[in-house]
Amino acid sequence: MSQPPQSQKREFTLFLLTGGVAALINVVSRIGFSTVMSFELAVLLAYGIGMLTAYFLARRFVFLNSRTSVRRSFAAFALVNLFAVLQTWLVSVGLRNWLLPLLGIVVFRDLLAHGIGVVVPVVSSYFGHKHISFKDHNR
Repeated sequence: MSQPPQSQKREFTLFLLTGGVAALINVVSRIGFSTVMSFELAVLLAYGIGMLTAYFLARRFVFLNSRTSVRRSFAAFALVNLFAVLQTWLVSVGLRNWLLPLLGIVVFRDLLAHGIGVVVPVVSSYFGHKHISFKDHNR
């Protein structure tokens, strides 16, 4: 049985809010990591920090009807995020190293590229987590 439209809208809104917190943590940690390593590696490590944050927030505040164990839901969450981290990395590095320089954008280039890269997989991640990571077994 599917959720009523209002419930789906609320769930997606909460996903966006908790994902926004995780994205902020992702970007801030990337800035810190970038002081000691390459941008490309910093994006990957920061994604891991953001992913852990996103998992705990989503489990606690978004997908409340999930009866999936922590072990299974985290494994599925990590699997869904393999696709998302690929999107994030390709967009971030592509923008930083190719498109933004081509457009003459130099100021805040790393921040802009990474910020856009973090936003790109939002919708695919929501549906992946809804139907795989935190599947509601009552549906």
